[in-house]
Amino acid sequence: MAEAWTEPLDSGPLPEDGSRFDVIVVGGGPGGSAAASYAALEGLRVLLLEKAVFPRDKTCGDAVGGKSLKHVAELGVKPMIEATPHFRVNGILFSSANGNEALIPLPEEEVENLEAGYSLPRLQFDYMMFKRARDLVLENNGVVIQDFTVTEVNVSGEGEGDEQRITGITGVIGGKRSGNDLMVFNAPLTVGASGYTCLVAKTITEVCYSEPMRDDVHYCGAYREYWTNVKGCEGSSGPIEIHFINEIIPGYFWIFPVGKNDDGQNIVNVGIGMVIDEMNKQTVKLRKLQEWVIKEHPKFKLRFADSELVDGSCKGFQLPFGSPRKNPPSFQPRRSAMAGAICIGDAASLVDPFSGEGIGNALVTAKMAIKHFDAEKHGDGLPLSAAHSYMDDLWETLGPELTNSFKLQGLVRKKRVMNWFIGKAGRKPEIQRALTDMIASKEAQGQFHSKWWMFKTLVF
Repeated sequence: MAEAWTEPLDSGPLPEDGSRFDVIVVGGGPGGSAAASYAALEGLRVLLLEKAVFPRDKTCGDAVGGKSLKHVAELGVKPMIEATPHFRVNGILFSSANGNEALIPLPEEEVENLEAGYSLPRLQFDYMMFKRARDLVLENNGVVIQDFTVTEVNVSGEGEGDEQRITGITGVIGGKRSGNDLMVFNAPLTVGASGYTCLVAKTITEVCYSEPMRDDVHYCGAYREYWTNVKGCEGSSGPIEIHFINEIIPGYFWIFPVGKNDDGQNIVNVGIGMVIDEMNKQTVKLRKLQEWVIKEHPKFKLRFADSELVDGSCKGFQLPFGSPRKNPPSFQPRRSAMAGAICIGDAASLVDPFSGEGIGNALVTAKMAIKHFDAEKHGDGLPLSAAHSYMDDLWETLGPELTNSFKLQGLVRKKRVMNWFIGKAGRKPEIQRALTDMIASKEAQGQFHSKWWMFKTLVF
């Protein structure tokens, strides 16, 4: 039976103003839905808040890798994905500016077991993650509210930083201009999961600790469109593509098939990503760059000759990278927790600096956040020690792969080095395996830690 993703989702009854919960989750995307689900599975009473109303689109590359699928399966969402149109990813095709190509196959066993990766519109994926979270939350006496805008993150305590604690949120149904009364909800743990502009993250970093939340060196600007009938994307499985083109470097151009529409036409997510401090140096906007690539670039114009742009699919967005900061004021990649609150996923700046993938790290930290909260011990609020423990755990788990990805991102900025690297990757299985682990494995890899491994693999 096909899984629906276009019908409005009923959230259930509303709570009374002033209600108290075990956990408040701000944001109903994959990370927030996963955090709410994991909390509900622990028997916690959860309040899940989402600003939009499902179904809703989320601008992204739409790939869901092996790291994500581990959690998707664990939460019972994988069968739902398989019952909707999708594209099975079995590899990643890289190309460099000089024409070198490297097809990085995903592990055969994982491909056969449907564990390697999928590509499908976030409209579908996020809907199914939220639907599952809704069901689990309601089953455990929790509450789900859509169309809810958080206007303030509530903080108690004198002084600043370590002397303060987040106690919950204030917000309104229907948005700030709705005229509806503000509502206050309290919990010993508030989880920030509403993306790179998350108010919980801003409150932790800028308001309570006077630390920077944003650094353009560690942010990516991106532009996405959907196209039909792109040549080379006809099947239901195959590789996703990442192309480093002269005119776009230090950014890249991607082609990610995501399945078929009702007319049987293949749908492809096509876009450009570039680090914002580099993007600001460009005289041509990403949208115009992409238009030129599709219409004029000799490698792609024939592939798009008979293609059609999907109306209303042109959108720009930003991604907060998890790359290590130089001389951070406190924790890497930035402060993401304090007494009473934890941030996850994009709200904690955890997007992979090389691949641009963020869902996997959002799901990893969603589970991690709930692991560090003990409802019995922390009834008066998540203590500062638990917040520190979470941030240490986060960087110990994700720091190595994020650091390695940041090193690879540096290659993108150097055309000659990138040409050479992709050429090497096309011939050397050792590099292919390492890249496979970095982009699609269930957990972090360690190969690129070794300078000796890097030297002998790349040079010889």
